[in-house]
Amino acid sequence: GGAFAVIPHKNVGKIGDSIPLYRAHTAPVLDTDFANFNDYVIASCSEDTKVMIWTVPEELGEPESPDIEPIVKLNGHGRKVGHVLFHPVADNVLASSSADLTIKLWDIEKGQEKQQLSDFLDFIQSMSWNYNGSLLATTCRDKKLRIFDVRSNKVVQEAASHQGVKGSRAVWLGDSDRLVTTGFSKMSDRQVFLWNTTDLDKPIKNIMLDTSSGVIMPFYDDDTKILYLAGKGYVFFGRGELVQDGNIRYYEFENDELHFLSEYKSSEPQRGMSFMPKRALNVSECEISRAYKVSSNSVEPISFVVPRRSDAFQADLFPPTLSDVPALTADEFFGGKNAKPNTISLENGFQAKEKKEFVSSAPKEEEKEVQLPKTEKD
Repeated sequence: GGAFAVIPHKNVGKIGDSIPLYRAHTAPVLDTDFANFNDYVIASCSEDTKVMIWTVPEELGEPESPDIEPIVKLNGHGRKVGHVLFHPVADNVLASSSADLTIKLWDIEKGQEKQQLSDFLDFIQSMSWNYNGSLLATTCRDKKLRIFDVRSNKVVQEAASHQGVKGSRAVWLGDSDRLVTTGFSKMSDRQVFLWNTTDLDKPIKNIMLDTSSGVIMPFYDDDTKILYLAGKGYVFFGRGELVQDGNIRYYEFENDELHFLSEYKSSEPQRGMSFMPKRALNVSECEISRAYKVSSNSVEPISFVVPRRSDAFQADLFPPTLSDVPALTADEFFGGKNAKPNTISLENGFQAKEKKEFVSSAPKEEEKEVQLPKTEKD
């Protein structure tokens, strides 16, 4: 089956064989996502067509049983589930995309499917919420960029995007009506498109990065207006030289322009990447972001620090950032209500709250009794 682990930041070095695993899936796990408003809740999806919700023990030691059971199992997809993504504003709302060409929206507390998005013609490659979670952008292997009004299952904007078949990704640029997609041209050029989400007639800006087969993973920090582009796979240089792509380019977004800032370079290729929420960074040392890079046998933190001589709080680097308090309940969101995310100031630091218990009202899944074949003695 499939398994994943949750590792405390204080645990460094080689991981022992006794680490507790989350392994209720019966096929490889394809994606995971931590809840935005409860650090102890995580969602996973798998090739076994299931989405599962788990709670993380407060003390990640070595429990008596190495198996950790999910709190909720969400059944409904007909084929493998490739992505899970929590809502940025409403509590307990999760989106999942599947090879059955649908995206489902779930109320995980009740264990219910609340909405289904269709109109896809091929495999869904990525999805991204807008700032208040009223719209969802998707990229698809049919080379289309779509923007959904999620509660009415309507495509409000659609456009032909990157013409290469594989590896298109999308990320919404914070509290704006701008969107970035990464993908490939027909000639395998790696591209970055900047879109106006109110008019997808053509991209506002088109950047050609290089010629490579490696996917570009985009991440955006709305506080500093920085777009991070992390490579994945390999890059061809010069006379056909093959180099592993472990680089991260970063750009500042301003006035519909993407200004190149710098590039983090590494010879160790990335298999995946995720960024730490801003409230958990080291503000006193001007750490503006921290990425966690997954390679073949390690997870490596990469800090981005702005050098400042002053010890005073740098308000320009750390404006009010996303809070861990939801602005809406799931019922309010599915009832049609919109709200912007709650924000907090980091001037006096951030104190993580005590563990908030996740209690599900979903009916328990009944275990099916396995019928063994009868023998002659029976």
